[in-house]
Amino acid sequence: MKILFVVNPISGGVNKEPFISKAKLLCKKYGIDHLFFKTTGKDDSKKLKDILRHYQPDKVASVGGDGTTLFTSIVLLDMNIPMGIIPLGSANGMATELFVNPDPTEALQDIIMSQVVAGLDMVVVNDDFYSMHIGDVGINASIIDAYSKDKNRGMATYAKYFMEELKELKPFHVSIKANENTIEEKGLMVGICNARKYGTGVPLNLRGNPMDGKFEIVVVKSINLNLLIKAGLSKFDEKFHDSQNGIVISTDKAEINFDQPRLLQLDGEIIGEFSKLNIEILKGAVKFITSYDNVYISAIKNKFA
Repeated sequence: MKILFVVNPISGGVNKEPFISKAKLLCKKYGIDHLFFKTTGKDDSKKLKDILRHYQPDKVASVGGDGTTLFTSIVLLDMNIPMGIIPLGSANGMATELFVNPDPTEALQDIIMSQVVAGLDMVVVNDDFYSMHIGDVGINASIIDAYSKDKNRGMATYAKYFMEELKELKPFHVSIKANENTIEEKGLMVGICNARKYGTGVPLNLRGNPMDGKFEIVVVKSINLNLLIKAGLSKFDEKFHDSQNGIVISTDKAEINFDQPRLLQLDGEIIGEFSKLNIEILKGAVKFITSYDNVYISAIKNKFA
């Protein structure tokens, strides 16, 4: 077996060297051929594609956070090489959503041992931009934009910008074409969800399944203290999730139009301002190494049992 590790050295401010040392020892112990590729921010996609062609690994391990997972997945499109996740980012939202073992060494052992490979969906926006987790337009995108420009990090900094955005909240008009229907709404945020929860663990929708060939559009209509409290509690118990505070549309293709160009974030990265979004699901785009601890896989297994 040959494993290629794709490592983002700076994701989440987490030192990857202790894991790399353990991974080398583990691979040596079991006679596993292995190679490490560290991203630098310069021509990473091209370099990784070249390594994949020459090294031809049996499996790829994405070592980092959601951004590293997305980067690795995009490069692997149409390559037919299965990928697993080693959660070493700040929030590891997608890894949590996919029931990846939170211990990096045990997650690697799962990748080595597992023969369970399933199709993981990916969302493509305006033909050029990809998401595997959650994107949105509105208050959260504005907070992420301000947060990314601040030299300080952590929840206190995020909370500061959250409070600032709350003072400026104004509903905006959105038109959604999906499932042969057009819906006109006003909201404070429009979520584009391939998954259910943000990296914080707070659910945006409870219908999401990153392996069902569909994504969800969530229009959040209002935000107040009561809703914020419920959102916080829903991290620990989903019965507190307020499904009445907006609409949820499940589809495989949609067109979203805004009243003016608005800021879009995908998987925690600011993409830019858009007045129109064309969104499609790439069903089973990534061959994902998982296990039957993953409830999405269990559901598929039980359905056809």
